[in-house]
Amino acid sequence: MSIPIQITDANFQSEVLGSDQPVLVDFWAAWCGPCRAVGPTIDAIAKEHDGHVKIAKLDIDENPQAPGEFGISSIPAVLLFKAGAVVETLIGVQPKERYEQALQQAAV
Repeated sequence: MSIPIQITDANFQSEVLGSDQPVLVDFWAAWCGPCRAVGPTIDAIAKEHDGHVKIAKLDIDENPQAPGEFGISSIPAVLLFKAGAVVETLIGVQPKERYEQALQQAAV
């Protein structure tokens, strides 16, 4: 499962909130340049943490419900969920080390 999985409003509950693993969710949109800049970093993290954490992407244009529920007003936004709760929120383009730090703090 090293490629980020695609999350939708329909499967957000089961794939993210109901996951027994921590889930890093990248809220993005195709028209967002900074989102495209973050993409390769998220892909690399998915490969490195395969089996330890679920890495997911959610297109906010196609799935407006989940971003609304979690107050996403700026993208890229990367939220780390653990046991169904948000434990870290990273807004804007961040260095890979910052995402890694969030995963370490969540004891992934």
